[in-house]
Amino acid sequence: MSRLKLALVLLSALGAQALARADDGYRLWLRYDRLPATTLHAAYAAAARQVILVSASGADTAVDGAATDELCAGMKGLLGVETRVTRESGAAQPDLGDEGYTVSLSTRGGSPAFVVTANRDQGLLYGAFALLREIRLDRPESGFPLRSAPGIRRRILDHWDNLNRTVERGYAGASLWEWFVLPDYISPRYRDYARACASLGINGSVLTNVNADSLVLTPEWLRKVAAIAGALRPYGVRVYLSARFSSPLEIGGLKTADPLDPAVASWWRDKVSEIHALIPDFGGFLVKANSEGQPGPQSYGRSHADGANMLADALAPFGGIVMWRAFVYEADAKRDRCMQAYDEFMPLDGKFRPNVVLQIKNGPLDFQPREPFHPLFGAMPRTSLGLELQITQEYLGQGTHLAFLAPLWKETLDSDTYRPGPGSTVARVVEGSPGGNELSCIAGVANTGTDRDWTGHPLAQANWYAFGRLAWDPSVSSARIADEWVRLTLGSDPRVTEPVERMLLGSREAVVDYTGPLGLAGVFAEGHHYGPEPWLDQGRPDWTSVYYHRADQRGIGFDRTTSGSGALAQYSPEISRLWGDPATCPEDLLLWFHHADWGRTMASGRTLWDEFCLRYQSGVDAVRDWRRTWDSLKPLIDPETHDHVGALLAIQERDACWWRDASLLYFQTFSRRPLPPGVEAPAHDLAYYRSIRLRWMPGNPSGK
Repeated sequence: MSRLKLALVLLSALGAQALARADDGYRLWLRYDRLPATTLHAAYAAAARQVILVSASGADTAVDGAATDELCAGMKGLLGVETRVTRESGAAQPDLGDEGYTVSLSTRGGSPAFVVTANRDQGLLYGAFALLREIRLDRPESGFPLRSAPGIRRRILDHWDNLNRTVERGYAGASLWEWFVLPDYISPRYRDYARACASLGINGSVLTNVNADSLVLTPEWLRKVAAIAGALRPYGVRVYLSARFSSPLEIGGLKTADPLDPAVASWWRDKVSEIHALIPDFGGFLVKANSEGQPGPQSYGRSHADGANMLADALAPFGGIVMWRAFVYEADAKRDRCMQAYDEFMPLDGKFRPNVVLQIKNGPLDFQPREPFHPLFGAMPRTSLGLELQITQEYLGQGTHLAFLAPLWKETLDSDTYRPGPGSTVARVVEGSPGGNELSCIAGVANTGTDRDWTGHPLAQANWYAFGRLAWDPSVSSARIADEWVRLTLGSDPRVTEPVERMLLGSREAVVDYTGPLGLAGVFAEGHHYGPEPWLDQGRPDWTSVYYHRADQRGIGFDRTTSGSGALAQYSPEISRLWGDPATCPEDLLLWFHHADWGRTMASGRTLWDEFCLRYQSGVDAVRDWRRTWDSLKPLIDPETHDHVGALLAIQERDACWWRDASLLYFQTFSRRPLPPGVEAPAHDLAYYRSIRLRWMPGNPSGK
């Protein structure tokens, strides 16, 4: 062989090897690469040659077809076998509902087989994904049979996507929805998106921004929506739309949008009928009303219940729902912003239609790195209450910082409201207990976009995964979710799984430390919310930082006790007593509820100022430790993924230092105390940090 031919052969081989190893993140956690030959895998392979789908409905639908396709592709990729999928009829199992499943190892004709059982085709699809996930996870301590059913019926991704394809608070490229070429061109990415959602049990997608545009409800655009719905339908993902309350004026030719006006109600009934003629499984509307400039029923002297019920009546004949957001507040400097939603909605308990769910953020402010749970979850037993989480990291480093959010969400889900009694956790309230509400809903503001890896930061895929797993089963631990995602995405080598799981599980707390420890909140840069601006004191009071931290020479924090705003009274007496006393208030919420002295002695024995400073330093130190850990994994991680994450961790360390230095220099002007030993001296003076101005940040289309 000539030298030239030999060189070409070697280059070809190296190229093929690089291509085989290169991982651009597109496959997410659905990687059906061949498993190593083990005794367990050989047993799985024997059973995988025949899979029986047992359904009480007996239906043969597109969803059933998606389950069959997934099983055949997955078994071929993981185990190298051709799978024969057959159907059988079975008795209904009430405890499984419409979406639950069982997966077991059995025998058919003397040969091993996998059996997936469900009442309906949707359960078969979820069972198929669960079967493949269990095989892929390769966990000796688990195994079959599997039995699972969701506690929350509507598990939805909210896309804050605009019709011009910008994404508000989106950090992974443009919107997935290619409106200009719809309905004629259906991107293959829609199917892949729906498949990823279905693998987690996510069964709904709100396509458009809560800051809604009436245009999407016009006939031309509804045909585009219908095309997307058709692509998502085989995976059981129903389409929803954000509805602009003033649409009857803007596209309907009416002179009012008053919800009690018969002409307005008639217009909405006709519009919903038009939508359902195009999209038979249309899920309903998400509404942001009388909030941050959005129109709503209060513009006509009507209540939120009046507005929600009018839309609910239009949707009821088709099984649709209204998700009415509780994120409302006025520019009222005299009233604690964190109290306003409770004050506005609590008196309306029991006045909403059965197909209305009040969608409430996890905390009373705005998706901060740490907040107490929203008091409305313990205040409206006669109303269906949905939980709104933010998967996209608006306040947690956006597209550049590692922040695994399962621990944040678990804090909320596991919080006990004590209403009507102990054990009334937020998770139980959202599931419909203890009030007995049948409509249950959980929504996550999506972190997806057109970036090849879907989420911008490769490790941010773990948050999409975590939302789906917790939406299906709120009792799953953060550690289990992290372990699953790492194994499914980066492989089962313990040299990788153990250190990466430690990074994930510690990341949210590290971000809290370097952005706002001890319950500090609301100190983010104006508009884009990337970086610190604790000195912000211009504009609407509740859009400034000084409104929230209230630092002075005595101390720092927002007094929400009876001597302050009184916000603690919105919680149960048990919580009010616990959190109302600085001695028993969890230190992680101290500055949320109390104005504490700089010299206060903390549990560590240090002063509040020293503890405050050392928490900032701890956040920086954690990121540095991750960089060392990640660097050590280079031989074990796909090069493309390793380089990408490594570069982002370098940015995160730089930003963490920026947060620490800018924040401590500013707050030091009040405390007048030196930085304690162990805290690094700032790289610049305060004037330098105050001069930083960022523009045209991703996820902030206005550029402000």
